[in-house]
Amino acid sequence: MAEEQITAAAVLIGNELLSGSVKDKNLHYIATSLLNAGITLREVRVIPDDCEAIVDAVNTLRASMDYVFTTGGIGPTHDDITAECIAKAFGRDLIQHAETAETMRAYFTSKGVEANDERMRMANMPDGAEPVRNEHSVVPGFRMENVYVLAGVPSVMRSMMDAAIPLLRRGRPIYTSSVRCDLQEGSLARGLADIQNAHPGVDIGSYPLSKAFNYDVSLVVRGTDEALVAQVIDAIVVLIGQLNGSVLERH
Repeated sequence: MAEEQITAAAVLIGNELLSGSVKDKNLHYIATSLLNAGITLREVRVIPDDCEAIVDAVNTLRASMDYVFTTGGIGPTHDDITAECIAKAFGRDLIQHAETAETMRAYFTSKGVEANDERMRMANMPDGAEPVRNEHSVVPGFRMENVYVLAGVPSVMRSMMDAAIPLLRRGRPIYTSSVRCDLQEGSLARGLADIQNAHPGVDIGSYPLSKAFNYDVSLVVRGTDEALVAQVIDAIVVLIGQLNGSVLERH
């Protein structure tokens, strides 16, 4: 994408993701939310519940990206270590956020639930962090400088992501257009490469849709210049015709 785009990375934390016992349902929502805000998701890492791995990933990515989003590891159990690891990454003390703790205690009391030490761990944040409150849960995520720490439970993560988006600096809108045709990727590859090389200001993606030898391909163009995106789509349509293919859909 163009150099002026604001960049982001996602760090998906959890042994359950790496073992395959839980299927990630968060990445698509994060990527789509960022795209709609004009922010380019450049990198995604899936890492275990290991403090050294979390610290290393967060410190590497926050230095090279405008924003970093983590998911997972902020619950009440022993393997929920993300908050303390973010504190370590920033060289800050892990503290109990007073306002969050008060809100949580009041909520638990209203539900007849004990505000035990395990539940109250969810009020812990690095010193200096700001809560990212959400409509789904009394427990917030938090922001530490350019790092946003979100829940792993998809419904809660989505609510936290929705709350985080208005806090972000937005980039230029990213426009997307696509053409679906009845050719194979192998037939299109050389011509697509020529079009991409001639238009470095856009990204061209090729995605086979058919299970049977892919005579059904979606070609997607993304960029920050709406007119250029349309121009590239027109060039792809011409290529399809030159290859004796047919356009099945155009969006």
